[in-house]
Amino acid sequence: MPMTFGWSSSVTLLFNFWDVHGPAGMVLSVCVVLLLTVFYEVLKVWRLWLSRSSKLAQPQFAYAPPYYRSESTAALECSPSESSLTPMEPPPPAANTTHRWLLHAIQTALHMLQVSLGYMLMLCVMSYNTWIFFGVVVGSVLGYFLSFPLVVHK
Repeated sequence: MPMTFGWSSSVTLLFNFWDVHGPAGMVLSVCVVLLLTVFYEVLKVWRLWLSRSSKLAQPQFAYAPPYYRSESTAALECSPSESSLTPMEPPPPAANTTHRWLLHAIQTALHMLQVSLGYMLMLCVMSYNTWIFFGVVVGSVLGYFLSFPLVVHK
């Protein structure tokens, strides 16, 4: 196995059954790797979106404003006291724990899929085939370009 990048049209990717011989097989393999990389980038953004939406669903607690004695007090006495950091009302009981566990399980499964797919793409690049490398890079750029609007919009 060569340890430098080459332009060959024959390569074995990931498994013995993914053995590429010829230009048509290489074009198909580059397209598959490109689509897997786009899926990897979309999956990354989807996990971020799920994380943000779950944080928005959690209740926000109002905190008491800082208490100031008067204008003539010293600077140390004007700083917020510890009581200003305590919630004004007690937190509500965790009523939706099943929903949080389900969301956590989904996040865990998506993380496992993302890590596995990332390592598979890394191994594809480690085949040292320039065409496959370009497929991964172009797929990453395309996936980021397509999924970036999902990150910007809340």
